[in-house]
Parts: sequence; structure tokens; C-alpha cells
Amino acid sequence: MQGSRIASTVERPGVYARGAETVDTILKSALAVLIDEGAAAFTIRNIAAHSGMKVGNVSYHFPRKEMLIQVLLDDLFESYDKLLEATVRQPELPAEDRLRLVIILCLNDIRTKRTSHLFTELWALANHNGFVADRVRSFYQKVQNAIGEYVSELNPRLGPDEVHAVSLFISASMEGATPFLGYQKPWARNMEAYIAIATRSLIDLAKTITPEEIGELTTAVPDS
Repeated sequence: MQGSRIASTVERPGVYARGAETVDTILKSALAVLIDEGAAAFTIRNIAAHSGMKVGNVSYHFPRKEMLIQVLLDDLFESYDKLLEATVRQPELPAEDRLRLVIILCLNDIRTKRTSHLFTELWALANHNGFVADRVRSFYQKVQNAIGEYVSELNPRLGPDEVHAVSLFISASMEGATPFLGYQKPWARNMEAYIAIATRSLIDLAKTITPEEIGELTTAVPDS
């Protein structure tokens, strides 16, 4: 993911083995609280109770819950990055196949409880916390940068701003499916059809849209 990494503003606590083990326990508990109980329950006190620790022990490693969010997102993106490295970034794969795999991986991930609940609750936290909002935006920027690599290969006519616009549309089209087709959502059973339609339409868009069309469509949008 060349050029898509954004440096973390928070160093991961727990340098020593015992500290690292404690931090991992805290992070697992924090993730479970956010997924199972929601943003309103995401407090240091609740996370400490879930992990069987004293509040002071959790606060020692994470004085603020914003630090927890940062490390959670860093770990999450690292896991996605490893998945992409293992399945998508293969030298023999053309850009179209790579983009198709990214779309399929992302939409299949939306089917899981972790992803459907986690990102819904992260956005809920972001609505009331500027730091969290910035971290969530940074996470999605990384995703869009990854998509942008393949869009620019598929459609070299597009400039950087146009590549970003197309990548943003692809990312939003996938993430926007969550409340409809995510884990235990009303139309979850239709996800296979959605994946088929999304891969066909989004790849075709990435390959064929021209800078002129983007310009015309942009100017055709009425001012709010």
C-alpha cells in the first residue's frame, strides 16, 4: 500500500512481555465492549470490569479512551493490511483482479458481527469526539488510498483528484451497505447478489469513467 500508511499518533503501550499481555487483554475487552454493548458503554470503567482488572490498571496503560481507539484502529488496519498482502498484492494479478478481490473482501467482511457493529459504534463515538472522528477518517483514507492504487492502474487518464473521487465512491458504496446487508440486517441474505452487482458495476466504473464525465457530472450537481 505505497503512500497509504499514516503514522500513528499513539505508541502502543506494553513494551515488556507482561505489559504487552496486559495491553492485549485490555484491547480485546475494549473491542468486545464496543461491539456487544455499544459506544455508550465504551468507558474505562466498563472495559476494566470486562477484563477483570482495576480501573487504575487500565488507566495506567490507556489514560484516555481515545488512546484505546487509536490502538484498536491501528491493530485493525494492520490485520487488513496483512490480509491484503496475502490475498491481493500478488505480482501476477492484474489491477482489475486486485480491485475485484478488495471489493469482495470488504463486502464479505461487512457480513461479520465484528465489522457491522464495530464501525457503526465508532461513527457513533466520532459524532461526539473530534479525536475519534479524525482517527476514523484516517482509517478510511487508508482504505481509499488502497483502492486508488488499482483505480489509477485501470484508468490512467484520471488525475489524482479524479482517482480520489472514484475511490471514495467505491469505498462509500461498500460501507453504505452495512445498515442494509450487514450482520443480521434486514437484507443480509441478499449480500451475494449485491457482491456480484457491486464487483461488476464498480470495476466497470473504475475502468471507463473519463475526466470529462466526472467534470460534467460535478457541474451538473445543483448547489445546496
